[in-house]
Amino acid sequence: MIGSEDLPLFDEAKPWEEVQAALLALELGDGLPLVPPTRARIDRMLSGVKSPAGSHGQVPPLFGELTAEAVAYNCVLAGCEPAELPVVLTAVAACLQPEFNLLGIQTTTGTPTVAVIVHGHAEYKLGMNSGVNCLGPGNRANACIGRAVRLALANIGGAKPGVGDMATMGQPGKYGFAFAEGDHVLLQPLHVRRGLAPKQSAVTVLGVSGTMEVLPREGRDTPECVLEPVVAAMIGAKEAAGAGKVRPGGEQFFLLPPEMADQLAKHRWTLERIQDFMFRETVAGTPQDIHPVIAGGAGVKMTYTPLWMGGTMSVTTPVIDL
Repeated sequence: MIGSEDLPLFDEAKPWEEVQAALLALELGDGLPLVPPTRARIDRMLSGVKSPAGSHGQVPPLFGELTAEAVAYNCVLAGCEPAELPVVLTAVAACLQPEFNLLGIQTTTGTPTVAVIVHGHAEYKLGMNSGVNCLGPGNRANACIGRAVRLALANIGGAKPGVGDMATMGQPGKYGFAFAEGDHVLLQPLHVRRGLAPKQSAVTVLGVSGTMEVLPREGRDTPECVLEPVVAAMIGAKEAAGAGKVRPGGEQFFLLPPEMADQLAKHRWTLERIQDFMFRETVAGTPQDIHPVIAGGAGVKMTYTPLWMGGTMSVTTPVIDL
């Protein structure tokens, strides 16, 4: 795990291949090539940060100290720009809230990873993608922020495969999982629904077991046709991952593309009506635990993001002012 005194830096002139080999030997990567961490790159990443060594908590399972300096190092490795440092630090700090259960997520044999949703001014300032292929490749900010969060969790927290991270198989989202929330008249943004100002930069972290594509029923011209398959996915996920145990209801998140949001808005459904309808048969704790999020581009495919069945709750928090 990385502490402020344990940050290996490399001379600008050191051959790229040698840097990669050294970082690999130190187990500081994720298997993909890394940006060489040099003094100049770290200083640039930390430019303007008031307290680089100030603690924001300890990251399990080995409880390394979470500092801006340690996060900056992982941001450099991941290819981030300096403006992205506060979002990455905020996301990792949000994971330390007790209800998120980061220790469980970091050490389980299951598949969970940390998904990061960015809201408000930050998503526009950083040029993040909330539209076409927002969960896939192509957008530098989405990719680098997601990767930096994962590297920080592994390198600061010590969750290395086979040591702290005991995942039987893991999932591709453990390389990085970050995207921006979209806009639609149907719903207020998630951070606003949770009491923050519309333009306020904020981050939500989810401990997700994966993603599942969900299509509306044939016809797809009523809210019921849109939402019933999502309910079926939620029920199926509980059956598949519940190990036959009766588990308490929890939060449910799904991503709603604009075309499907248009259908719901056309019929004048509100968030409350969506939640009440889905709660009748789903596995959420309360109607208010059902969270549709606007994301994606053209098309009718929705995405269900089941939270880890081992026990986790989402956390939304303003971006830290560094």
